[in-house]
Amino acid sequence: MRGKILFATGLAVGYVLGTRAGRERYEQLKAAASGFWNNPRVQRRVDQVEDFVKEKAPEVAEFVSDGAKKVVDQVTGRGAAKKPAAKSAAKPATSKPATPKPATSKTAASKTASQRSSASSGSSS
Repeated sequence: MRGKILFATGLAVGYVLGTRAGRERYEQLKAAASGFWNNPRVQRRVDQVEDFVKEKAPEVAEFVSDGAKKVVDQVTGRGAAKKPAAKSAAKPATSKPATPKPATSKTAASKTASQRSSASSGSSS
């Protein structure tokens, strides 16, 4: 309990001291930022950027709109129906017979393990 009281007291003292020094520093930063923003060179650049954005906004909006339509088509499956048809037309059908599947490695491994165990039991006798 004593630790909590000391922590709360330290927090209160830090807050009071911090707000006194902090308010002065905040006002200094605010004045510096205001002076920078109101600088004529900065405002000239801001105007240039605004003009550029206004000029390019229709192109960007069209690009984003087209991209969104493509994503919606892919999600809803409208865009996916077109692609498989194109792939199947490009690939000719073959009449190659199916080949038998080889034995799985798990089966081969279990046979090898059983052969080892029988060989080791026979050699130890």
